[in-house]
Amino acid sequence: MRASNTQCLGFLLFLIGVLQCKALARYTFVVEETPYKRLCSTKNILTVNGQFPGPTLYVHKGDTIIVDVYNKAKYNITIHWHGVKQPRYPWSDGPEYITQCPIQPGAKFSQKVIFSMEEGTLWWHAHSDWSRATVHGAIVIYPKKNSSYPFPKPDAEVPIILGEWWKKPIMEVYHEMLRTGGDPNVSDAYTINGQPGDLYPCSKQDTFKLRVEQGKTYLLRIINAAMQDLLFFSIANHSVTVVATDASYTKPLTRDIITISPGQTIDVLLKANQNPDHYYMAARVYSSALGVAYDNTTTTAVVEYSGKYAPTSPTPLPQLPYYNDTSASVNFTGSLRSLASDEHPIDVPKNITNHFIFTISVNSFPCPNNSCAGPNGTRLAASVNNISFTNPSIDILQAYYYGIKGVFGTRLPSFPPYIFNFTADDLPLDLETPKRGTEAKVLKYNSTVDLVFQGTNLEAGTDHPIHLHGYSFYVVGWGFGNFDLKKDPLDYNLVDPPLQNTIAVPKNGWTTIRFRADNPGVWFMHCHIERHLTWGMDTAFIVRNGVPPNTHLLSPPPDMPPC
Repeated sequence: MRASNTQCLGFLLFLIGVLQCKALARYTFVVEETPYKRLCSTKNILTVNGQFPGPTLYVHKGDTIIVDVYNKAKYNITIHWHGVKQPRYPWSDGPEYITQCPIQPGAKFSQKVIFSMEEGTLWWHAHSDWSRATVHGAIVIYPKKNSSYPFPKPDAEVPIILGEWWKKPIMEVYHEMLRTGGDPNVSDAYTINGQPGDLYPCSKQDTFKLRVEQGKTYLLRIINAAMQDLLFFSIANHSVTVVATDASYTKPLTRDIITISPGQTIDVLLKANQNPDHYYMAARVYSSALGVAYDNTTTTAVVEYSGKYAPTSPTPLPQLPYYNDTSASVNFTGSLRSLASDEHPIDVPKNITNHFIFTISVNSFPCPNNSCAGPNGTRLAASVNNISFTNPSIDILQAYYYGIKGVFGTRLPSFPPYIFNFTADDLPLDLETPKRGTEAKVLKYNSTVDLVFQGTNLEAGTDHPIHLHGYSFYVVGWGFGNFDLKKDPLDYNLVDPPLQNTIAVPKNGWTTIRFRADNPGVWFMHCHIERHLTWGMDTAFIVRNGVPPNTHLLSPPPDMPPC
């Protein structure tokens, strides 16, 4: 039977109404150079909307938003929504030459950001060269409307963004590192919400201040946006209770000190339960690599109680661990557990279809006449299973989607190509040179992955915070030394392992993660220490489509940036 004109008109109006109801919240990000003064001198930095750190995005679980990114800077730019799964839609994920070509100066890209299971704190940042040093900001994901936190509602919530500051323009630091082949210059300061704090010159007046009332509870949404370093964080005379990490709830964990990796987010509850006074919150480096320079400074902010009183002088400073205190770092990280409640269940893969072991190493390439600034005149590099990743000329996602040949390979080894004592003190020099390549790992849809990251002591053993795009994963085990395939899996935590998107593999140790490959597309995996990423400690997973249409990669938007 043919529908009447009235019926058709009614259906059309219904569709228009549905579309209007589904209108997405829209945000504008203008990337531009802005003068900022820190440490007694002014320089131009890349900012979003003139802000450093950039604007905070506030959404609810399950929301989808559009962010119009305008590049008014002189550098290429991309924006990554760190920890956002982006189901079936890697087109807006952001890493240059992996899921898109960069947004060129004067161009625009409208990025659709699809929130699904995430709840808590994430962040966004540039993913092009080293521009994320100043191009970053928080993402606050509230529970669904009419839902609540799995802990008493705090009296206030505050993002705490930890960062780094160089007196030199960051692109000069980056290009100098590429030119010399050695380590980059270390930062001149760490920052809390963009400010170095009282212990640095010309900084006291603008130190970030958190004003609290005695008896109230504050949710601190802590983000490590630093480029090169894991950080210890503490508040003098106060403990904090961890309630979430990487936008996934945890069992409450009360500590005086937390360790937070670059890329990681940790939500903590701070109870203002001390005598009214001023107290420093502080962060400083955790750096475990022998012979590698590090920024030995401490950034501070001030927790100020309300009321009339004479503040203690000097302001109490927390006792942070020594810069290379590995036990302090792993004791915190290894104590995290998923909440695993009825309202927030977990689903750890038990039947594994893909077992992988990836060595993650700092390496070196020889230079003519030993002319580079790396060890023994070499050029520093990094690798995954002895392949140092090279960016292709166009992005891998585009090449995969359109079947363009010759852009990337799919031969990333599943296991280390060379077996040796990975964590020995003295290793043969011939193991230090990796192969260059653009190799990815292909996964079938809905397959399950057990992946061991094995650190090595080539060149410099250190911690590696590994981040996987498009997924959160369960951290089921970790340890020091060489992974033992027979013994170590017997101690895996398959009951309540933490669900994270970034995990620090301990120095000369290993970490095992598990996830289900249920998000089709191309997804970057890399060390979140920026120099290691630049040197090649990265790869990509390509997850094939499933059979039903709702398990297929979605089509690209019409305004993808050209190469």
